Amino acid sequence: MHHSRLCTIVIDCRVDDLADATTFWSGALGKPVANVDQDGDGKYAELATADDEPIILLQKVGHEPRVHLDIETDDLDAEAARLEALGAKRVAFVHGRWWVMEAPTGQRFCIVRRQRKQFGPHLNTWK
Repeated sequence: MHHSRLCTIVIDCRVDDLADATTFWSGALGKPVANVDQDGDGKYAELATADDEPIILLQKVGHEPRVHLDIETDDLDAEAARLEALGAKRVAFVHGRWWVMEAPTGQRFCIVRRQRKQFGPHLNTWK
């Protein structure tokens, strides 16, 4: 048995610096900036959201700008296998920390480890 849930909306931004993108998306979504440089490498910024809302993360990328979803889980491999059974494909295991997946409809998304201290609400249980 394992658990998973939608945890993050990731706004992929092809920019040199995330500062202007963070300011824009903060204003557009009415969410204050929680962290302008989440990992200290200039690649991630986070907007403040309530515990029962998905995290909103801005990510500096080299590919075309888009939005993707992250699903958090307590068992990366079990969740990847569950989604493969539904028709998804594993694309890459990144930094030994998360799976990039592709839905049968072509969208990319990620399976990540638990992101918040409290694992829930809106948690799915899979057997």
